[in-house]
Amino acid sequence: MSEQASSALEVKNLKASIGDLEILNGFDLAVPFGEVHAIMGPNGSGKSTLSHVLMGKSDYEASGEAFVDGVNIMGMTVDERSRAGLYEAFQYPIEIPGVSLDDLTAEMAASHPSDTGFDDRIEAASNRLDMDRFRGRAVNVGLSGGEKKRSEMYLLGVASPKVAILDEIDSGLDIDAVREVADMVEAMRSPNVGIVVITHYSRILRYMSVDRIHVMVSGRIVKSGGAEIAEELEADGYTNYQAATT
Repeated sequence: MSEQASSALEVKNLKASIGDLEILNGFDLAVPFGEVHAIMGPNGSGKSTLSHVLMGKSDYEASGEAFVDGVNIMGMTVDERSRAGLYEAFQYPIEIPGVSLDDLTAEMAASHPSDTGFDDRIEAASNRLDMDRFRGRAVNVGLSGGEKKRSEMYLLGVASPKVAILDEIDSGLDIDAVREVADMVEAMRSPNVGIVVITHYSRILRYMSVDRIHVMVSGRIVKSGGAEIAEELEADGYTNYQAATT
């Protein structure tokens, strides 16, 4: 960790648009190392756009600052952001025919030649998530929704990033799979990583210890707090927050 960095991830006044449509409107966030934060918000609030902009997706015009362990990643290419320590687990993991999980993790190791811990992390993540039966198969091909999310969490464990963005990791899962994914997130908690869980619903938060919850509406954080926010949203939804921003 850089000496000057107190946060794994720090985002300052991030703005993003596609054409004339402004999606992120001065977004600010700080996630310390060792903590799990949740971002909740209604459809169209900009949650997935946030993850895409942080990872450097080229569709957006973006401005502002985003620091991973004190390093400003804005302006970097996607692979440079990855090397800086940023990882995104996708809401809809893609299938990669002809490329096995072992092929993919081998390429990950080859792209980080100074990192000598890949073999140990592959073994540890494989054992923890019972991945041996999937490692020789094409990435996500023929897998259920829960199995695809398990694969994403396996890759997260192998990558060992400084910041993990989990974009609606609970989307499309039944209750047993949601509980399993929540357990995986808790298992990934470490003093060396900050984790951001992006979700619509509070159900996954019931099965993990989230340090802070942020409500996102109209492209920015409108309230932050503890578990009481999830309970409030469960009871009342986002109506009050949306009314306050119009």
